[in-house]
Amino acid sequence: MAEEPRNDAKEGDHRHRLRDLEARLAEAHRNKSGPSRGEEHFSQANQAWRMVIELVSGLGIGFGIGYGLDVLFGTLPILLVLFTLLGFAAGIKTMLRTAAEMGKTPGGKDDNQA
Repeated sequence: MAEEPRNDAKEGDHRHRLRDLEARLAEAHRNKSGPSRGEEHFSQANQAWRMVIELVSGLGIGFGIGYGLDVLFGTLPILLVLFTLLGFAAGIKTMLRTAAEMGKTPGGKDDNQA
């Protein structure tokens, strides 16, 4: 099992192909700007889920507080309805704050700093 002699022309061709590949990779890396479309979509989906969770948690907390107070005071479910509506309003307010946060450009000037 003798080892084949090295072919310098073949080895030089491999070096040339490797340098060409490295140059193309460096060019592709320089041209890449920001997150890819898939990453951007994933980020938007995360923001949407965050907003849904904020709304549902506001409703849940309001419902829990209203139900607890109704049981504690023995009242009709008026406190349950009242605090559920307050929780809904708080969830909407939090969602709007998140939407405003998403609309800001990074490094941009805030609206309050006119």
